[in-house]
Amino acid sequence: MSRRPNAARRIGDGGSIPFVWTLHSKAQTSPLLSIGIFVVGALLVVGYIYHGSGSRSVDVNSLSRLEAPTAIFTLFCDSSVSVKSGCTLEVQKIIPILKKTYGDSMKKILHVGPETCSVVSQLLKQEDTEAWGIEPYELDDADASCKSLVRKGIVRVADIKFPLPYRPKTFSLVIVSDALDYLSPKYLNKTVPQLARVASDGLVILSGYPGQQRAKVSELSKWGRPAKLRSSTWWIRFFIQTSLEENESAVKKFEQAVSKNPYKSACQAFHLKPLH
Repeated sequence: MSRRPNAARRIGDGGSIPFVWTLHSKAQTSPLLSIGIFVVGALLVVGYIYHGSGSRSVDVNSLSRLEAPTAIFTLFCDSSVSVKSGCTLEVQKIIPILKKTYGDSMKKILHVGPETCSVVSQLLKQEDTEAWGIEPYELDDADASCKSLVRKGIVRVADIKFPLPYRPKTFSLVIVSDALDYLSPKYLNKTVPQLARVASDGLVILSGYPGQQRAKVSELSKWGRPAKLRSSTWWIRFFIQTSLEENESAVKKFEQAVSKNPYKSACQAFHLKPLH
């Protein structure tokens, strides 16, 4: 009987310490002192805004974008990091680790996620490796290399909320990055089992940690909804509910390979058995 899925642990993360300034409710100050403090504070704020920007104008709207401190994660220092800097980039970095983990299962791979052309291009450079990709979103700014992969049928643009155009066990390994973070549970219930069915040896899911990244406002129309970055607890519960089992052997090999590599994880990694 298989144990419940566990997320591969991230190696490093950090947290911010909020600065809190409180005034005792019983403290008493004179009106003149209060006014003086207010004036000094206003001057400091104005000086800060204009510091080093002599003739630069101040955008009032920028003040509304000030946010409370958030946790800083490895490779994610900006809350509006684009998807290209997300888990899809992570896939390209861990290809050597995945090869040590899955061995011969890395010979016929399907990658699903934004910027899949870049991942497929990297995989095709590996010896004895065939690779295909599904781009869940429109390729508005595709370069010549990506357009070539689309023309050859190696990369497809397809909405993963609907049935995949592949038969069961078509690929030895399926790797998904970022794409699932934009699906509601309604569609995840259908899409993830489908991804597990078209794999013969395993399914690897890379997802961001809660609080790491969010889609830019300008990109929401492309994806339809902001990213919903879920905790490992949420994912484990979801896998159990959809009858997906952890690939224990792959998890152990992946952890061993990571321990011998300076790789620092910025994404949650789940290794699942195929569903047949």
